[in-house]
Amino acid sequence: MNATGNQPLYQEALAKLRALVQREDAHFHDGQFEAIEALVAHRRRALVVQRTGWGKSAVYFISSLLLRAQGRGPTLIVSPLLALMRDQVAAAERAGVRAAAINSANVLEWREVLAKLQRDEIDVLLVSPERLNNPSFREEQLPLLLDRLGLLVIDEAHCISDWGHDFRPDYRRIRELINRLPASLPVLATTATANSRVVEDVAEQLAADGAEVFTLRGSLARDSLRLGVLKLASPRMQLAWLLSHIESFTGSGIIYTLTVSAAEDVARLLSEAGHRVAAYTGRTDISEREQLESALKNNEVKALIATSALGMGFDKPDLGFVVHLGAPSSPVAYYQQVGRAGRGSINADVLLLPGPDDSEIWQYFATSSMPDEQRAQQVLDALAAVDGPVSVPALESAVNLRRSPLELLLKVLAVDGAVQRVAGGWIRTDMPWVYDADRYRRVAQSRIHEQNLMIDYENTARCRMEFLTQTLDDPQAGPCGKCDNCAGAWYDDHIPQESKDSAQAALVKAGVRIEPRKLYPSGLNKLGYSLKGKIPEDEQILEGRALARLTDLGWGNRLRQLFADPTDAPVQQAMLDACVKVLAEWQWPQRPVAVVAMASAHRPQLIESLAQSLASVGRLRYLGALQYRMGPPEGGPGGNSAFRLAAVADAFEIPPQMEELLANAPGPVLLVDDLADSRWSLAMAGRALRIAGAPGVLPFTLGLAG
Repeated sequence: MNATGNQPLYQEALAKLRALVQREDAHFHDGQFEAIEALVAHRRRALVVQRTGWGKSAVYFISSLLLRAQGRGPTLIVSPLLALMRDQVAAAERAGVRAAAINSANVLEWREVLAKLQRDEIDVLLVSPERLNNPSFREEQLPLLLDRLGLLVIDEAHCISDWGHDFRPDYRRIRELINRLPASLPVLATTATANSRVVEDVAEQLAADGAEVFTLRGSLARDSLRLGVLKLASPRMQLAWLLSHIESFTGSGIIYTLTVSAAEDVARLLSEAGHRVAAYTGRTDISEREQLESALKNNEVKALIATSALGMGFDKPDLGFVVHLGAPSSPVAYYQQVGRAGRGSINADVLLLPGPDDSEIWQYFATSSMPDEQRAQQVLDALAAVDGPVSVPALESAVNLRRSPLELLLKVLAVDGAVQRVAGGWIRTDMPWVYDADRYRRVAQSRIHEQNLMIDYENTARCRMEFLTQTLDDPQAGPCGKCDNCAGAWYDDHIPQESKDSAQAALVKAGVRIEPRKLYPSGLNKLGYSLKGKIPEDEQILEGRALARLTDLGWGNRLRQLFADPTDAPVQQAMLDACVKVLAEWQWPQRPVAVVAMASAHRPQLIESLAQSLASVGRLRYLGALQYRMGPPEGGPGGNSAFRLAAVADAFEIPPQMEELLANAPGPVLLVDDLADSRWSLAMAGRALRIAGAPGVLPFTLGLAG
């Protein structure tokens, strides 16, 4: 209800709402004014859990304007995604709100934004949670902002919670931020995807200093969405279905995939078939992302083929459909993504095509996001051993972790207070640190429960919208009357044979580049090696090829199965044929004259049979297999470059008979291996071959990690 005793505030807020939406007949949705009143009139701390499209942004923009009119300072909005920030700034400007953002996409504008802030020319400042850990922002700009802050907003607040589907370590800093605020300063947290457990956790953090939290929960059901699940036997059938049915969807939409490679593969297939689509992933350049978002909003493309990089906050009220090739790992995450569709009054179709490898992908992302106690202690010990800040590259040389997981671990340790980011790098604080094994065990159990719920969603005979909203503990959950379980299948499951053939041709298409290593990683001197700087050109390998990435939809599936089986066996004929095709299409600068097999402790039959077969088909001389100098190197996949290189730097030995042949080789040799992960094994084996006299080394592998 909007009827309150505070009519002057209500009328003033209503005028702001109508300016925001640019409609003179607009009225508040149930609960919107109550939230505004709690913030503006009573300076409350509020948690708003409402479905996507309800108008949460209207609450904080209108509250900001009303508080500014009372002489209060600007609003600080902590927002997780660049796309969300861009949309929020644009929406604010339409309502006459002077808004600006500070994030990684507009570094050149920071100085101007901060100058406007000092001149009190900004009503709303949006920052990413990562800014809260930036030393200069945290120590210079943030204190000045907090001194005159009028309202703090935490958007997508489920990210605060360990139990939220999209928990982010930097979001946990917000609790520290709240503790620094006076009790009279209003705080608003908003989300569309939070179950009771997450709501309780977020409310507890908002009430960190004992303040009472005003919680507003509404119905999460989306009447505009028509849900469905279509189970198909294989990625081939999924792609074939898309080829024949994408144009049957109304308007433009989003097709989500679980991996970057899958998004790129699907986009390529659909584009080659004449459909207006483009890939949108974490690898997409920031400027290109803006162009693609604009193209989708203007219906210039039929669909963006996207990973979760296009998730929270993307605002297109008339988005006509959302299709998933592969299921997200929880119903809550799924609800978040499908919430992009049907935000206006139009209906939208939402279809899930579960993938055969979904569980494997879920497990990979779940384990990669959990801190490891041994690794964490190594990081802490390395920082404690140095007087002063340590950069991330230098820290990589001390601990065996790649850049991305190392930075994630540092964030977790920083939030726990054990480390601190300062100018020049990271330092160890005086705060003791204890690995919270029980907490991580409980989080892991929660993730498994969510995955099982997602499988239940796929298989349920009940109303699908009711299932999703009950998962979010919506007390108003009920049958929607329009999903495939309520009203029957609304999608056509027929797939023409020509679409199947096109999908098959795309999936068997093989060959990806292997970029050669050209620089040694820093810090090798600490591991006992003098290698540094650029690898000499006469010791480098050339650009190589792999049959497929492990994440690819086609051969990637078969390679994952191959590497999951510990049994060593000769290469299968179909895989060999595909490799031969890759070699035939390889535009190498000079054709190889011989073939060498990589030394292997796990799959010597596979590698040597592949190398011998390729030599036979190509009528090349087979020189045999490399040998290990002191036995197989220790360690497995993962780890950072310095440690990976150190494990193989002196690992390979050239047999005497091979060395003699290499010295007289008139052209490059083909170096054959099963999997390229860090690429340092290829680089160091190739270096040994070059030093032995090979004029060039062309690496070829079955799989490419990543």
